[in-house]
Amino acid sequence: MIPVILSGGNGSRLWPLSRQAYPKQFLPLVGEQSMLQETLCRLPVDDAESPVVVANDEHRFIVKEQLEAIGRQPLSILLEPFGRNTAPAVAMAAIEVARKDPKAIMLVLPADHAIENVEAFQRAVAQGQEAARSGGLVLFGITPTRPETGYGYIAAGQSGEAPGAARPVSRFIEKPDAEKAAALLSAGGYYWNSGMFMFRADSYLAELKKHSPDIYDTCLLAARSLERDMDFTRIPAEIFEHCPDDSIDYAVMEKTSKALLVPMDAGWSDVGSWSTIWDVTDKDENANAILGDACLEDSNNCLVYTSDKLVAMLGVKDLVVVDTKDALMVAHKDKVQDVKKLVKRLNGDQRSETRTHRQVYRPWGSYDSIDMGNRFQVKRISVKPGEKLSLQKHHHRAEHWIIVKGTAEVTRDEETFLLSENQSTYIPIGAVHRLFNPGRIPLELIEVQSGAYLGEDDIERLDDRYGRAAPTPDVEEEQIPVMSEKV
Repeated sequence: MIPVILSGGNGSRLWPLSRQAYPKQFLPLVGEQSMLQETLCRLPVDDAESPVVVANDEHRFIVKEQLEAIGRQPLSILLEPFGRNTAPAVAMAAIEVARKDPKAIMLVLPADHAIENVEAFQRAVAQGQEAARSGGLVLFGITPTRPETGYGYIAAGQSGEAPGAARPVSRFIEKPDAEKAAALLSAGGYYWNSGMFMFRADSYLAELKKHSPDIYDTCLLAARSLERDMDFTRIPAEIFEHCPDDSIDYAVMEKTSKALLVPMDAGWSDVGSWSTIWDVTDKDENANAILGDACLEDSNNCLVYTSDKLVAMLGVKDLVVVDTKDALMVAHKDKVQDVKKLVKRLNGDQRSETRTHRQVYRPWGSYDSIDMGNRFQVKRISVKPGEKLSLQKHHHRAEHWIIVKGTAEVTRDEETFLLSENQSTYIPIGAVHRLFNPGRIPLELIEVQSGAYLGEDDIERLDDRYGRAAPTPDVEEEQIPVMSEKV
């Protein structure tokens, strides 16, 4: 069984914690590990092979780092130049898998779901394998616990076998209103559509070709021009842009006669809003879910998330308060599904807070813009052991570096020298320079920039181990055999 992890998405529903450049699947929202890592770690150890991860191009280094942190070597990291929904993403993954084994079973999982009962999840996966092995297209239906209006529903017949065995799908139901959702819950036999699937690679591709030939043909054409770039496989933008934007449900599952449902009762949540974070978080005696340093008095039924400061609340109820270094959101719990409206408005105002956090992650480490004013900016920079920044120069700013922890190897024009704690250096405008951490602990320094222009696009990269183009504004940056038409 080859896991296919869908790690796209821009994180708008969990703003301001989730951002376009660092969405929710990379955050530890329901445990100590990120949601991507949790998704991989709950897989059955003896059954799951190396995963295929489908991700946005700008998230590639985050994906690689998080996989390495849990010791997972991927079969492939497929990079989408832009999102085209789940049907094309899974098609590209299926073509990759089919090159290895057309009959290999794929377990398709979003990277941002939460599962409380891992054993129940694994039992459902085992049931799904039996149905998928014989050519069925399996989806996992969640046993509903309430009349939920935020999920689609699936009607399924009864199985003559064990209670958890696969059963034929009779129909799909769009997200219902509250009255209809209550009626479906009361009637029984209906399940939430989890967005998790299982099928053989060749089975999915055959049904995709039959029911959505435009997607199939475009993905097949794109697969002939994939490019290997370091540890990544890039999908060509000039071909992929012509691919229809469609979900697995609409493109295949609602049209195929091979759809089967396996029930799953495993404490599942898509963690799709701040109210679901409240649902899965431990609460105090007043039903307040507190993540971080908070003091609540005469308040109940609230969710508080704070990362770096005390939040105090008095005499309130049913509020969601999310505080990050550069944004504070206060919302009524009943309105958190509309957070994306805030994000849309902020995007219209071209606010950077929807795209990046104040702390920005790079493949070599991170930086935090801690102060800014007229013609100056102060950053806290952290460089991982053994990593180095690009060899670069700036045309509009000079930099002062003060080492506060670890050892730095500094290249400045023709000279290279070491700096240790409490030592500093100056990088003039136009000087070719590079920062390298030769030690075994993180290198931490304060950088003071000064000059007429301090934007991140004032970087001319002369050499870079991460293959990033120069210059880049905000984002850090072999042909393979053609798949047989039989597949």
